[in-house]
Amino acid sequence: MNRLLRTTISDLSITWEVEPMDESREEARGDALVDQLCYLGATLRDRVRDALHVGVKRVMAVVCSGFSYDMEVVSHGFVTDISKTDVENEERLHALIDDAEVPGERLAKLFETEVLPPETSPAADDGGEGRDAD
Repeated sequence: MNRLLRTTISDLSITWEVEPMDESREEARGDALVDQLCYLGATLRDRVRDALHVGVKRVMAVVCSGFSYDMEVVSHGFVTDISKTDVENEERLHALIDDAEVPGERLAKLFETEVLPPETSPAADDGGEGRDAD
C-alpha cells in the first residue's frame, strides 16, 4: 500500500510540477507519506487559488476590452436592484449565472492552459495498450 501511495503522490507531484518525494528510500515511512500528501494538498490549494485569481483578472480584462463598465463597481460583485426584494435579487442572480454558463465555459477554455498542468494520458503509462478505441 505504501508503494502505491508513494507512486501516486510522486505522479501527482510530477504532473503538477511540485518537487516529488525522495525516491532514494525504497520504503518511505507512513508519516513521511502523510507529510508529503499534506504538502501536496497545500501546494495544490495555492495553485487553485492562484488559478481563480488569474481567471477573475482575465474576465475583468475581457470586460474592459470591449465594454464600458466602471471596473471599481464590477469588482464588488453582483449589483442588486434596491427596488427589488432579496428574493427577487437572488432569483435575478441565479438567472444571470445560468445565462453565463455557456459563454463562461467558452471563455474559461481560452485560459485553461494558463492554469492547468498538461493532461496525462493513462495510455502513456502502458505504451497505449489497454486503451479503448474511440
